[in-house]
Amino acid sequence: MTDELLFEKRGEIGWVTFNRPKARNALTFAMYEGLAEICARIGKTGEVRALVVTGGGDKAFAAGTDIAQFQSFESGEDGIAYERKMDRILGEIERCTVPTIAAVHGFCTGGGAAIAAVCDIRIGSASAQFGFPIARTLGNCLSMANYARLAALIGPQRVKEMVLLAKLMDAPSALGCGLISELLPDQATLLARAEEMASLVAGHAPITMQVTKEALRRLQARLGDENIDDLIRLAYGSADFREGMAAFLGKRAPKWSGA
Repeated sequence: MTDELLFEKRGEIGWVTFNRPKARNALTFAMYEGLAEICARIGKTGEVRALVVTGGGDKAFAAGTDIAQFQSFESGEDGIAYERKMDRILGEIERCTVPTIAAVHGFCTGGGAAIAAVCDIRIGSASAQFGFPIARTLGNCLSMANYARLAALIGPQRVKEMVLLAKLMDAPSALGCGLISELLPDQATLLARAEEMASLVAGHAPITMQVTKEALRRLQARLGDENIDDLIRLAYGSADFREGMAAFLGKRAPKWSGA
């Protein structure tokens, strides 16, 4: 792994850490691919029996995709290719044969929130904030698989509020709607609980967990198989998306035109 994505084994538990704390652990394509590679590999090697995913530093789990990754986009087709890539990567994480636990502190937004959503269990510290604030930042959209996954987790109405209001959900609200299953007071307690939980599931029947995970994944896949390429093309091909990128990089408020 690179310095930006760390992987270590502690007994039967694997730990993945997003390690760009100065950038709030904003995710590069290499980091996404690295996580997918880890999830695929451990399913084949059996080197660990549980996986914890967390963010380095004390500010963020992962604050979305690094905006620099979008600067080469020229049309809606680039957006479709990106969402296909993300669906493949998130699918690889979701298909990981061992239980995955997202230990979330600080910002967990965009691609970071998507990764947390595909983990089997999510726990958070009091500082955790979840969301997809794309309506006030980039003006893009999610894939159908991601919309379906979020709707299954917290319900369609909360997904609408999260995206349309572009408001981050705090930790107590995330606990209340089931987005996280436990709320811990601070980062140290969070990581200790993640280790305790991972140790617990590492001692359970591996095939039971693998089969259960895959059965639920297949059920979820039925809800997200509708093609929305036309909608993705509309969002990523828009002038608003280009304005959103320029505004974000220029550290100013975007001027939306609806075109």
